[in-house]
Amino acid sequence: MALKKGFRQLVEMAEAEVETISVDDAKRLVDDEDTVIVDLRDIRELWNSGTIPGSVHAPRGMLEFWVDPDSPYHRDVFSSGKKLVFFCAAGWRSALATKAVQDMGVSPVAHIGGGFSAWKEADGPVQAKEKK
Repeated sequence: MALKKGFRQLVEMAEAEVETISVDDAKRLVDDEDTVIVDLRDIRELWNSGTIPGSVHAPRGMLEFWVDPDSPYHRDVFSSGKKLVFFCAAGWRSALATKAVQDMGVSPVAHIGGGFSAWKEADGPVQAKEKK
């Protein structure tokens, strides 16, 4: 089966239209009161490897519903006016998610290039996430 566009092409297209920030820049945003860092990974990924301290968990499958103020699933953190910085494991889901919410009209938004893998590689702080 030949796809019109594969995931790599979709990620490249998204990255051409969104802001990608480096891990070093993201580290400086962890304590920024005007920034919300959003972990898009599955909860099992957080349990297994932890997360960026202070980040908000928003599973990728629910993001658009949590962002939209007209949705019954809306979360106030997404209409705070603060900059939203998304991340996932490798930066693929976060690129697509950043493009999606940007297309919805949300700004400012960005994603962390290389995702949580790059964060850990750069010795970024990691907070454990316990199972509930």
